[in-house]
Amino acid sequence: MHDIRTIRDDPAAFDAALARRGLAPMSSDLLALDAARRGSIQAAEAALQERNAASKQVGQAKASGDEAEFERLRALVADKKAEITRLEEEARETDARLRDALLGIPNLPYDDVPDGEDEADNVEIARWGTPRVFDFTPKEHFEIAGVVPGMDFETAAKLSGSRFVMLRGAVARIHRALAQWMLDVHTGENGLVEHMTPVLVRDDAMLGTDKLPKFGDDSFLTREGYWLIPTSEVTLTYSVAGDVLEEAALPLRMTAHTLCFRSEAGSAGRDTAGMLRQHQFEKVEMVSVTHPDQSRAELDRMTGLAQDILERLGLPYRTVVLCTGDMGFGARRTHDIEVWLPGQDTYREISSCSTTGDFQARRMNARFKPAAGGKPEFVHTLNGSGLAVGRCLIAVLENGQQADGSVTLPEVLAPYLGGKTALSPEGALV
Repeated sequence: MHDIRTIRDDPAAFDAALARRGLAPMSSDLLALDAARRGSIQAAEAALQERNAASKQVGQAKASGDEAEFERLRALVADKKAEITRLEEEARETDARLRDALLGIPNLPYDDVPDGEDEADNVEIARWGTPRVFDFTPKEHFEIAGVVPGMDFETAAKLSGSRFVMLRGAVARIHRALAQWMLDVHTGENGLVEHMTPVLVRDDAMLGTDKLPKFGDDSFLTREGYWLIPTSEVTLTYSVAGDVLEEAALPLRMTAHTLCFRSEAGSAGRDTAGMLRQHQFEKVEMVSVTHPDQSRAELDRMTGLAQDILERLGLPYRTVVLCTGDMGFGARRTHDIEVWLPGQDTYREISSCSTTGDFQARRMNARFKPAAGGKPEFVHTLNGSGLAVGRCLIAVLENGQQADGSVTLPEVLAPYLGGKTALSPEGALV
């Protein structure tokens, strides 16, 4: 959420930053609400002073026997009390309108984010690996002979409808191995602290991590009022809501492997084949809570951790900086990592690493106490996939496929697969 004081100090800069996102100026409307709110507060304070002064004079008038003055002052006190109540209510209503307006405005891009309208304007900043040259036409993951027995869309549809999959046997084990291996790398080598979080959260957690109010249609809401998390970014980030952390405790680096749920309301007709875009999927998420001075470097670090996972798996990828028109609602800068999928003959997103600055921290009042003293300051929060497990499975299967329908698996997974290094054409680990 934005700080109205910053907008008040430089409305032109605020509008210019919104224009980079393709949005019309908003500062005038926001400042009008702010002025109305402040006016009501100031008027209420003035009325309170008048009421207090009159209250003191009431006793004096009573003691002097001036009944007319006594009645006038008593009526004035009553009038001022009603006026204060009215003004305070006006201030609350205007404050709520201002807060609602601020909650619906996206974050402002950093100066080094490229301008653009959509994904065509994203800028590549890194590329690793050379896509394999096949001596046959590579298939998509769900068409590979060895994968077909372990990737059941029909049974999943019978259970839950479209955009679900049931994994079984060797394919399910490879999926589990990927998640376990990623967690072991992140916790054993990268210094991230593992968490097991709830997947049901309240409104406040979704609001604090900028998923509400704008993106409610993209998530699932239960009858009891709980939201199914779209990613453990929500639970990990919101875990510091309302806290005042010691500066020495920063950065906090967290990871979690959870189920994730998305309604995919805006993706009708996209990626309907296979398991690329599902209502239910799994991710190993990374979240950092940092000092403001550290957040830009932390973004590069987080991006590097996700890239390292792909390199260890031997999967070619490219990294792009999202332009202003393609960047997410809460981000100030985003690095998307796209893995090569030979079955589609293209790169597809497998990780998105973003810094939100203090945007989420303001929404959830997460601060730190400066070691040098002074008032608490807002932390910065970052999130990134390390990685999306299902998409990683797709990439492993497609890049490792052989002409006979078998799949050669990355060596790093062998300890998690009982020493097995391949998927046979019949769907067994060998």
